[in-house]
Amino acid sequence: MSKTGEQQPADMEVDSSAAVEEKQAVKFSINVLELMREAQMQHGLRQSDYTRYRRYCSARLRRLYKSLKFLHGRGKYTRRNITEPTVTDVRYLHIVFYMAERAWSHAMEKKTAGTNAQQRIYMLGRFRKAVKWASLFSQLCSVKGDSRTSLEAEAYASYMKGALFFEQDKNIEAAMINFKNTRAVYEELGKYGSIENQLLCRQRIEEVEPMIDFCSHKLGGSSLQAHELLDMANDLLKAKMEAVLSETRSQQAASMTEFNWLGRRFPITNAKTRVSILKAQQLEKDLNSSATESIAAEKKLGIFDKIFSAYHDARSCIRNDLASAGSAENIRDDLNGLDKAVSAVLGLRTIERNQLLVSIAKSKLTKHRDEKNERITKPEELVRLYDLLIQNTMDMTDLVSSGRNKNEEENSFIHEYELKGLAFRAERCFFLAKAYSSAGKRAEAYALFFHARTLTDSALQQLANSPDKALIHDLKSLSNSCRSNSCIEHATGIMEEESVPLKLSKGVSTISLDDKTKENKYLLDMLESYESAIGEPNTKGPCRIAQFPPPFQAVPCNPIVLDMAYNAIEFPSVENRMKKEKKGLLSRFWG
Repeated sequence: MSKTGEQQPADMEVDSSAAVEEKQAVKFSINVLELMREAQMQHGLRQSDYTRYRRYCSARLRRLYKSLKFLHGRGKYTRRNITEPTVTDVRYLHIVFYMAERAWSHAMEKKTAGTNAQQRIYMLGRFRKAVKWASLFSQLCSVKGDSRTSLEAEAYASYMKGALFFEQDKNIEAAMINFKNTRAVYEELGKYGSIENQLLCRQRIEEVEPMIDFCSHKLGGSSLQAHELLDMANDLLKAKMEAVLSETRSQQAASMTEFNWLGRRFPITNAKTRVSILKAQQLEKDLNSSATESIAAEKKLGIFDKIFSAYHDARSCIRNDLASAGSAENIRDDLNGLDKAVSAVLGLRTIERNQLLVSIAKSKLTKHRDEKNERITKPEELVRLYDLLIQNTMDMTDLVSSGRNKNEEENSFIHEYELKGLAFRAERCFFLAKAYSSAGKRAEAYALFFHARTLTDSALQQLANSPDKALIHDLKSLSNSCRSNSCIEHATGIMEEESVPLKLSKGVSTISLDDKTKENKYLLDMLESYESAIGEPNTKGPCRIAQFPPPFQAVPCNPIVLDMAYNAIEFPSVENRMKKEKKGLLSRFWG
């Protein structure tokens, strides 16, 4: 009995230490935005009563301190700080959060009441206190909270910092960066979760937008610099956002069991495949939303690259499952169908990306000279892009038509992309004719324009009952362009043929043996005259300052000396000075 009694406290100590370690390892989850909005709307801020909300925060803090027995002594006040080892319950994080909210509401109370110089100093002090507690809240959540809680806490702290800089009216760039960080986080979080969460994120973004607009208006010309600072400061924030989004996709992927494509449903059993497909679908929604219409084409191309990466990850997971499926026919059929559907969607996105590249190239085709010295598109580049589009449509129709039992949706899909391939061939023929026209080959260009118009009219006849009005409109404009360009090439060719004898006679008449080329005068050669060395204002030739490399100059050669007496001189013999060879005994007999 004594032995067991001695061992029991040690066991209890081990159990308690293990429980503490387990508590410290738990990641707490707080929906910060929902907690803040619920507290504010239910306790005064619906009527903009900041005093009532501040009193609620104080009462809430008293209840939290009492429930956690985290008191600051009796009689004499002794502050107990909240650190990382202290946070063993989610209520400790609530304490720090409500401390920040109490300081913020007190500052807003002073701000709405109208402040003089002394009260403004006190208000800014309350804002600084709110930033201090919000930063501590973000720091504790990054260690003790899950990834979403950490991200929301960082957005909350960024908003508090932005509000402080905004009220100080000194560092507007820092305020704009923090507000944009907040907006970026809530824009991403608003894409997932429940409808209530999306509405809350949208409301938060609408609160931040006027402050960002005011900061950008106040910065004026330096707004671009603030945007660059935002891009540099957002690396860590983007990494956290990507971690949260991947976690959210994993949660949503649990409810995703099928992939629908052209009236067929394919089951998805692998969790990694679900997450990859869900990521690609979310990126497609972002790409097709109305907010992306004003986004630059380069950013859209970046979104396309992310979509391709996600679908390639999904295909690799499917093929790994195929390799490990064995001889189960049903499973292999489902996986083969899913692989075919994902490949087809990937082909569709490839066609869309190439069409975006075509639109970019067309916008640069008509430019003559840009302020940024942007490279001008040549017709040959568009011919190459349309070659890619024709190959993409052929691959797509081959992939869809490879099945045996095709349904009605698949047949209409094949017919649609066959017509699109015909339209792409007409566009390719048109720009090929443009390339021949720029090279001065009028007959070839005329024939290609005529053939492009024939292809376009054929496609328009087949698309007479099609609901794709945009494609019909593009083909009609292409047909008109082919007709006008063919007429222009015909007329230009006739004019060039008529002008050939005239040019020949003019060239022959100007032939002369005299060198009448115009001398280029340089500035260093005419220092005493007031003639310009820059040239005419419309010309774009180089300035004639000095000739480089300098021209060759005539230099006198050294005189040639002819020695007339050399052949008549008799020189003395030097044989007696030459060394004689010694011969041996045998050499004397045999010579």
